[in-house]
Amino acid sequence: MSMSRSIGVKDVQETINLVITHNGDQWIAENEEIIFIGKTLNELDDHIKQKLLKTGYKKVIVNMFFDSQTIPVWIRQYASHYFNRTIHLDL
Repeated sequence: MSMSRSIGVKDVQETINLVITHNGDQWIAENEEIIFIGKTLNELDDHIKQKLLKTGYKKVIVNMFFDSQTIPVWIRQYASHYFNRTIHLDL
């Protein structure tokens, strides 16, 4: 995962950066190493939490940046901040 981490330390705060999109049916948050999927944002957040519980880390910040390439070109100039979100997890 794209995380900033101190080697061998599991109780430090981790940061994961993801790109988020919607395919018409479900939310997809991913980077080059991992993918999370959910029908709703709450389901997406639950999927992220379930997968990250297995890592052993205690605190994780998940930044999700909306893929503006999925927005029609004519509206991008008005929606540069269209949908970015961050969740803080205490696992």
